[in-house]
Amino acid sequence: MASIEFVTIEVPDAEAAERFYTDAVGLGTRVRLRASKAPTTGFRGFALSLVVSQPATVNGLISAAVDAGATTLKPAAKSLWGYGGVVQAPDGTIVTVASSSKKDTGPATGQIDAIVLQLGAADVAASKRFYVDRGLTVAKSYGRKYVEFDTGPVKLTLYKRDAIAKVAGVAPDGTGSHRLAIGSDAGPFTDPDGFEWEAASL
Repeated sequence: MASIEFVTIEVPDAEAAERFYTDAVGLGTRVRLRASKAPTTGFRGFALSLVVSQPATVNGLISAAVDAGATTLKPAAKSLWGYGGVVQAPDGTIVTVASSSKKDTGPATGQIDAIVLQLGAADVAASKRFYVDRGLTVAKSYGRKYVEFDTGPVKLTLYKRDAIAKVAGVAPDGTGSHRLAIGSDAGPFTDPDGFEWEAASL
């Protein structure tokens, strides 16, 4: 079974990114940073979703993210599926912090239970076939709208590009580099939507 060990986010300001990803959000070894000024505009076609246990932890992480220079795209609020909000990191990466619980069971912990990499695909079914051919195992699949893979430490999901943008509250248009590299034992390769996969070296 192919797994994703980490993602590398390419950033124009490494110091600001370190404050956000390591100090404020606490993503540790699962998110790495690489200096880059590769041209990019608008939505970069992906989002990171941080899954936590309760609303208090959502609020705590979003507050820390904003204090570290993030911009609020959607304030944390209850929804049909739980509780969550969306911020944009100083480098432009969209980060969702969410819990399936709508009620607190204790104080905020700051603990992240799961990291999910959401990739926007032009054709979800074609991208699914591409990844299955490279050894990824499908955990859930809903036609041409959504696919979830069993990829270990960092979970991978595929959505239509405009669906991810809509959830984040941004326009789906964007050009240039994704400024993202995926570290996996399935790589190296480039997927149909231009996302780069690299051989993982922990």
